Amino acid sequence: MPTVLRHGPCRFFFYAGNRDEPAHVHVERGDRVVRFWLDPVTLDSSGGFTRAEVSEIRRLVLRHRGQLLEIWDEYFRD
Repeated sequence: MPTVLRHGPCRFFFYAGNRDEPAHVHVERGDRVVRFWLDPVTLDSSGGFTRAEVSEIRRLVLRHRGQLLEIWDEYFRD
């Protein structure tokens, strides 16, 4: 599970086994994890976060989307 970005208490990461899925990122804070698809940015699972927390994390994903897609492509490139 490579960490690809940190922002405050949030850790953005991919699972190595997710190569056959569309680009997405998991965001962990404490013991909760949310998952967003990256193209387009849409919520897949909220992992126990409140609606306000999901909105805040979504803004972070949108802000870093280009970087996250580049890292995804580089990491999963054959």
